[in-house]
Amino acid sequence: MTPTSKTTPLNAWHRGRNANMADFGGYDMPLWYASVKEEHLAVLTDAGLFDTSHMAAITVSGTGAGDLLQHCFTNDLAACLGPSKKALVPGRSVYGAFLDARGCAIDDAIVFFLAENTYMVVVNAGMGPTVAGHLEAHIGERDAVVSDLSDRLGKMDIQGPASARILSRVLADPEAVFDGMVYFSFKGHYDAASPLADEVRLDDGTPILLSRTGYTGEFGFEIFLSPDRLQQLWLRLLEAGEADGIRPCGLAARDSLRVGAVLPLSHQDIGNWPFINHPWPFALPFTGDKSAFSKDFIGRQALEDLSDADFTYAFVGSDMRKVKCGEASRVVDADGREIGTVLTCATDMAIGMADGTIYSIASPDRPQGFNPKGLCCGFIKVSGQQTIGQQVKIADARRTLTVAVTDDIRPHRTARRPIKKML
Repeated sequence: MTPTSKTTPLNAWHRGRNANMADFGGYDMPLWYASVKEEHLAVLTDAGLFDTSHMAAITVSGTGAGDLLQHCFTNDLAACLGPSKKALVPGRSVYGAFLDARGCAIDDAIVFFLAENTYMVVVNAGMGPTVAGHLEAHIGERDAVVSDLSDRLGKMDIQGPASARILSRVLADPEAVFDGMVYFSFKGHYDAASPLADEVRLDDGTPILLSRTGYTGEFGFEIFLSPDRLQQLWLRLLEAGEADGIRPCGLAARDSLRVGAVLPLSHQDIGNWPFINHPWPFALPFTGDKSAFSKDFIGRQALEDLSDADFTYAFVGSDMRKVKCGEASRVVDADGREIGTVLTCATDMAIGMADGTIYSIASPDRPQGFNPKGLCCGFIKVSGQQTIGQQVKIADARRTLTVAVTDDIRPHRTARRPIKKML
């Protein structure tokens, strides 16, 4: 831990369990406890519990709050839910990004519509002041108040097929809470002083905000609550889930899981380059035919004026070996031309290849005796458009690997699966 590192309320617990710790986003965080692979696989087979109190949250309130977010946020709050692109309503959330005038990503975020004229924006570790300042700089004449909740909010994620069963053992009324909870919906409020109509409490009376979201691609929840209640709930969930194989998980498993689910890491897979030509077009307000944007937003003009921009693609290899990412890496096309760099390279330890097809340990059609060692996967940023299935080489100073450009990595992910099927 560096002298300037911040800590979450669970820091002493992590260190007391001999977790491998490192600085992440300015916070002293656990990378893993005993085994990254076991933690990764637990989220596919049972459940994993993640300390995510390093994440930052911002509230935006007032009659102009929605208009301010429409102006600053990439996704269209008036047309973002489902295939029919319905408007965001209280109890639902949506993913997008905040861009600067050049169209480059300041940070990605999830916007939660708490109640009329009240929103919560969850951003990455250490980004609360930056995003709050960005919003405040664009309030103008709008009636809006921006409040940075950094280090004033406790948060943990429970992810995996047993998540709902485990949570049901600590919720006051689990049947009512889970009723109608679709993907990217939420119920409750973390602040007892400002309860919502759709209140959620633990069986000890603690108010929480429970969200059907996460960063693993698998079925699960994010839980927001007062920081002073965080450790108590953490311990209760570990106890309640012991028979279901729950494991505390660190950021290493969170990273390998999110890569296999084709989810970006802000300031690594998206960052100081135009937020376009990437695997996350749902974060932009495209019209149905993708020919235009459905609203105005900061950075729109820059994206529309681009004549030449790099392309970001997911990739998957044929074995578990990796290369270093960043400036030490390179991407080479079939003609031997260097065309870009590797943004992320990780190993999804739950997947493997059989007869040219990728399966996961949770795939219902996996071959008999399937026991994957894992496949390398990640994201590349290249200067030209590629074709899905096309092979390129990724390299660092030690090795060169042949990988395939892909639009998906880990099959049969469960994040969107109905709760009724998981209970």
